[in-house]
Amino acid sequence: MEDPWEKARLPGVAFLVVLAAGTVAYHALGLGWFDSFYQTLITVSTVGYGEIGIVVTPAYRMVSTLLILFGVGVGVYWVGVVFEAVMEGRLTDHVGMSRMRKTIMEASGHTIVCGFGRVGRTIAEQLTEAGEVVVVVDCRDEIRQDYEGLLVVGEATNDEVLEAAGVRRARSLVVALDSKGDNLFVTLSARALNPSLFIVARAVADTTAEKLVHAGADRVVSPYEIGAGRMASFVLQPNVADFLSETMADGSFQVRLGEIKVEAGSGLVDVPLRSTPFLEETGLTLLALRKCDGSFSQQRDGSCIPGAGERLIVLGTPEQHRAAEKWVRNPQ
Repeated sequence: MEDPWEKARLPGVAFLVVLAAGTVAYHALGLGWFDSFYQTLITVSTVGYGEIGIVVTPAYRMVSTLLILFGVGVGVYWVGVVFEAVMEGRLTDHVGMSRMRKTIMEASGHTIVCGFGRVGRTIAEQLTEAGEVVVVVDCRDEIRQDYEGLLVVGEATNDEVLEAAGVRRARSLVVALDSKGDNLFVTLSARALNPSLFIVARAVADTTAEKLVHAGADRVVSPYEIGAGRMASFVLQPNVADFLSETMADGSFQVRLGEIKVEAGSGLVDVPLRSTPFLEETGLTLLALRKCDGSFSQQRDGSCIPGAGERLIVLGTPEQHRAAEKWVRNPQ
């Protein structure tokens, strides 16, 4: 964001120099310091009050002439630049950007989306609708015109830009740039800045998926493969595909899929799930257990034994999901 005071700073300093020089000159001609400043000010502002406290001499007139020639010009230009900044809304934009930077600096546990193309825009919108705090990073300044959320304008490949987006305090990072090299570089940099960050990276080409994993991505997504898979599912089982799409994307849908993290202090750790009242009291339908090694256990009868940090994949209403979150935090 361009500083609205940038153009006004130099003429402003020049105007202060003129005031100081005029005050010193009038003082050398015999006026007191305050009278010297006052005479300089009325001369530069051309209010026409006349000379004060001294006999008008050629030297006096010369000082006044120079002040009028230089001071009036500089002062008028300075006032014009400030007025232009105010009229164009630059000051308002600057205040808004300052507030946005403060909000980002205070954010914690948020999600950073690098790249605001078609993929990044959709991701940011869906995460925002789901209640996530999202910070978008994009190098195009025109993004400000059509995005009202938290935004950092800059190259995501720059560590300082990632720092400005709060990468050290973020919970997750989505890398959705168009360049496979940039996606790889951002993933590598973000992992170095925040080892605990959950990173989802876009694979522009099939050959980069493995490299992104080695660079530190927790998940690698190829939009082309996902798009092809969805198209095939619509051909084979269109109603099932519609149901899954709605349960995942529509937060207001009556039944939706979700995951519940098994906290270390909860009563679910290292005991068969069916021996606890968790499923009965929450009303959720257990689909699978995601283990720490990445594998899935599909013992839907509740005989699975969750470990700390593992996640239950469940189906239920939003109320049931909220009850489950509360149950895990405050086990019965």
